[in-house]
This record gives sequence, structure tokens and C-alpha cells, in this order.
Amino acid sequence: MLAFTGSRLDRADNVRADADALAGLMNWKARLLKLNGLMPEMDDAGALAWSTLADAAEDAELVFLGLDTQDGGSKACFAAVPAQGDASPRMANPQLWSLMATLSADDLALYGGARSLVDWHARHRFCAACGGDTKIGKGGWQRSCTVCGTEHFPRTDPVTIMLVEYEGKLLLGRGLGWPERAYSALAGFVEPGESIEEAVAREVLEESGIVAKDVTYIASQPWPFPSQLMMGCHAVAENNEITLDTTELADARWFTREEVAAALNGDADAPMNTPPRQAIASHLLKWWIEKSA
Repeated sequence: MLAFTGSRLDRADNVRADADALAGLMNWKARLLKLNGLMPEMDDAGALAWSTLADAAEDAELVFLGLDTQDGGSKACFAAVPAQGDASPRMANPQLWSLMATLSADDLALYGGARSLVDWHARHRFCAACGGDTKIGKGGWQRSCTVCGTEHFPRTDPVTIMLVEYEGKLLLGRGLGWPERAYSALAGFVEPGESIEEAVAREVLEESGIVAKDVTYIASQPWPFPSQLMMGCHAVAENNEITLDTTELADARWFTREEVAAALNGDADAPMNTPPRQAIASHLLKWWIEKSA
């Protein structure tokens, strides 16, 4: 299972759309996810820490995350919107990345969804149509403008991330500011009017000068930094001469199957370091190695 997927919460759309039903869940049994801004707080066992709604600030905007049916119960789970959001990339906060590396898969999925949602609220307090104040609605799955009435909904930005193969070798890139040996799959946002396949081909051509074809889908992963859907793909290259876009990448090169396998195994002599295991890029590399084993 990919990181940030498989949350145990029932999103309970029928509840969040019913103001009376939602209010009925906001009692002493309900749980409040403990966050320091957007940072997760941990309990003594190293799991996500929870408190009760009594601990929320009086003027807090509360987001209904869903119903936790673990252990046969049905507890309503909430999170409070922080004062500020965070649109910076994940690597800008090493402490957060270290904390997430210790969370169980279940907790990581829950935290990822909660982070994306409350972060969106923190960064969308004003209406994009008229600039008026917005207020929370539908249990936190909507904001409505108090001036013009426009309804706004949490957004997810589609991103393609792709393995590009040429005669048994894989094209990987190193982003600007990355450590010297850190390489990963090329990636880019899907633009308006594009299919996934078209976005893959365009991004690969723009960043590397490589013409990609025969695009196939592999897997997807929500990525809460701040809120992307990473769509993993595989493509075949028509050429292997790289023309690097230095405004996007510090380097790009072809790696053999043996080099990728060595990197995944953590070999000190490998010519590259692979992405962290929580990233879909790591999953894609493992898929590529295993598919022809």
C-alpha cells in the first residue's frame, strides 16, 4: 500500500451534509486531532495524539474528518484549522519529514488527509470571486463567501510522475537544490485541457528533450504538500539524447537496471540515492525492477 493511502476513516458524506446530524456528533465522545499548526503531535507510543473538542479554541473552525470505526466503535474525528497554511515543499521542513517517517501507515494516511484539508482552509479564507470573507460549511468540506455566496471546495492538483525507459535504461532527474546523488522520476502538473498521457509527454519533452510515447498508468498517491494527486506512469522514449531544462532540473541521466537495484538496496557504491519509501517514486522504481525480474 502506498503511503498516505488507506485511511481508516469513513468520510461519511451523508453526515457532513446534514448540519443536525453533524452537530449531534460534536459531543464528549468526539476526538480532536492534535496539531501544532500543521505539524502532527505524537503520543507516548509514537502515534498521532488526540484530545477532545473541549480543547479546541472557542473561535476555532473545526473540520469533520470522518468516523473512526476501529475496534467496533464509531467516533467522530475533527481537526482545527490553523492560523496559517503552508504551501512550501515537503523538503523545506526536515522535522516534519522525520516525524512522518515514524508514523504507522494508518496514521500517515489519516494525517495526510487532515493536513491537506485544514491547510486548504487556512489558505482560502477569502473568496476568489469577490474577495469577501468565507466561512466553513458542510463539516469543513466547503467554504462559502459571506458576500456573494460563491461556494468553494477543497482542491487537489493532478501531477504526473513518470518512469521513462529506453533500451533497458531509466531516465531520472535531480531537482534544483537537491543533494548531489538524489535522483527521482520526472514529474509535472497536468495543465488545463490535457490528458494524463499528454501531460507525461509534454513534461518529459520540456525537462529533458526526450520524446515519450506509449504512456501507461501504474498507480496513484495523494501527496499533502499541499494537496496533489500523484499519478504514476511508465513511458517509452524514442530517443536518448538529453537536452536539459536547467530552470527545472539540475541534472538528468540514464540509469541501468543494475544501478537502480543497487540504489534501492542501499548500496554505498550505487551512483544515486533513491527517493524516500513514502514517495510514489520509490514505489515506481521497485515496480520497474520487479516487472522484468
